[in-house]
Amino acid sequence: MSQAASLPMSASAASTRETSPAELDQAIAAVKAKAREFAGLGPNERKQLLLACLPTLLEVAEGWVRAGCEAKGIPVDEPLGGEEWLAGPMATVRNVRLLIESLTSIAATGKPAFGRRVYTRSDGRVEVEVFPPSAKEAVMFGGFTSRIRLQEGIDANKAREIQASFYSKRNPEGGVSLILGAGNVSSIPPMDAFSKMFVEGNVCVIKMNPVNEWVGPFLERGLRPLIERDYLRIVYGGAEVGAYLSEHADIDDIHITGSDRTHDLIVWGPPGEERERRIRNKDPLLKKTITSELGNVSPIAVVPGDYSDEELDFIARNLATMVTNNASFNCNAGKMLITATGWPQREKLVSLVAKALASAPTRKAYYPGAFDRYAALTDGRDRVERVGDAKQGELPWTLIRDVDSSNPNEKLFRTEPFCAILSETTLGSNDPAAFLTEVTKFCNEVMWGTLNATIIIHPRTEADPEVAKALDRAVTDLRYGAVTINHWPGIVYGFVTPPWGGHPSASLEDIQSGLGFVHNTYMIEGIEKSITRGPLVVKPKPAWFFDNKKTHLLGPKLVAFEANPSWFKVPAVALTALGG
Repeated sequence: MSQAASLPMSASAASTRETSPAELDQAIAAVKAKAREFAGLGPNERKQLLLACLPTLLEVAEGWVRAGCEAKGIPVDEPLGGEEWLAGPMATVRNVRLLIESLTSIAATGKPAFGRRVYTRSDGRVEVEVFPPSAKEAVMFGGFTSRIRLQEGIDANKAREIQASFYSKRNPEGGVSLILGAGNVSSIPPMDAFSKMFVEGNVCVIKMNPVNEWVGPFLERGLRPLIERDYLRIVYGGAEVGAYLSEHADIDDIHITGSDRTHDLIVWGPPGEERERRIRNKDPLLKKTITSELGNVSPIAVVPGDYSDEELDFIARNLATMVTNNASFNCNAGKMLITATGWPQREKLVSLVAKALASAPTRKAYYPGAFDRYAALTDGRDRVERVGDAKQGELPWTLIRDVDSSNPNEKLFRTEPFCAILSETTLGSNDPAAFLTEVTKFCNEVMWGTLNATIIIHPRTEADPEVAKALDRAVTDLRYGAVTINHWPGIVYGFVTPPWGGHPSASLEDIQSGLGFVHNTYMIEGIEKSITRGPLVVKPKPAWFFDNKKTHLLGPKLVAFEANPSWFKVPAVALTALGG
């Protein structure tokens, strides 16, 4: 695996509502006193807690979205404001509702449903289809599927046996998990906590990241049923508070969504000889369990083929969406476009991507350190194409062309930009099967990160048996926790039923995109990766596309649907979607 050439994620992120040490101690003591009680709750009791959260989350949804739009400098009543509906309340409410469904099944049968279908491949590996989880969603997301690929040696019987293992324990002690929350997407902290609480059985303390601590008060009200019972606490502060909590004797377990720099500081201590000694001896400073999701230089490989003008245009807008969503402050943002050397349509596609980016509004670069990171990765380069009219406090959408794929030390292969940059490189030949082989090797050996990768392929190209075999090999061999075909890995996060996390080949010594999975509402264990695919072209336009004109209107409807799915709500969602 390649090593990260990390740059600081934040130049400054001072908390405006820091929790005092005494209050931190009180928060930890409160949840610790309830850890065994919470662990001993039956599935029906847990279900009732989550059911009580649905109306309170709905109560705060609009204010939550308005605060997010204000923080990120986007209009709440225009399409761009729809991002905050989808990435905040909708994902959170969906997670709650899917966990309720699993807990209902556990109460009835002892286990959640085991996905929709189970497949045993010719190589003996097992895949479990986890999306769409219902007929309603099959209609709303026609053609999209997601499967969990289990680790080698785990057959269907074993997978069913170990599923939802916490709920097979007798008299569990429980524990206290610390959630070091992400600063970019407001649903990440609560959804990370849901995994620790309702999949693993721990009570939680969430430390809000200073960048998005604005959402903390909405979560405090929205998750009031959990907080009132002392099963959850939300606290505030920067790096010093994070360090205090991580080292606290009554914290048993940590989950961090953030940067590999922060993770390694917690696990191995400050950079220097002592850290290097600890890494060599596999003697971490932190003796607690830690799971993590730490970012990625996300590759998108476009398999050479003969695409129509309409298909190329859709691909370009799909790629622009992967870059522009949330001002590109996403760990799954598209960052490295990989095309085939000699592919005749390469220049046309890249030009269309630049055109699509130019049509997207430039965005406030709200995440601290973005301008420094941007300068470090663009200064002194020849083929840097900037598009859009960036105003004060904004960054232009930026395309870095012709990055040399033969240079394994290229910073853009090893540094997550976490700002408005998409780079482009070429590999291999114009032969689709050979290209897929080259892409797999390049991503595994040169690119930093193990979180997500995307392959775009024309169905006619895939219809060739040799290409189909090469695609299957690539999906199998790519060391990423999520591999998507034709679409942005952000949908894996949004679907919630698939697991979200780095490939299990990472280690504490070489953490890459992190260890462990969240979401995974079917509570399946022994996971290697998720594989999600959708049609090459989707109609009507997906709600998450940057140029969907109705996203701000779809957002509230989708939140209402997720809280209480009904066939009666599907037509309203569909009619709004048709105008996008």
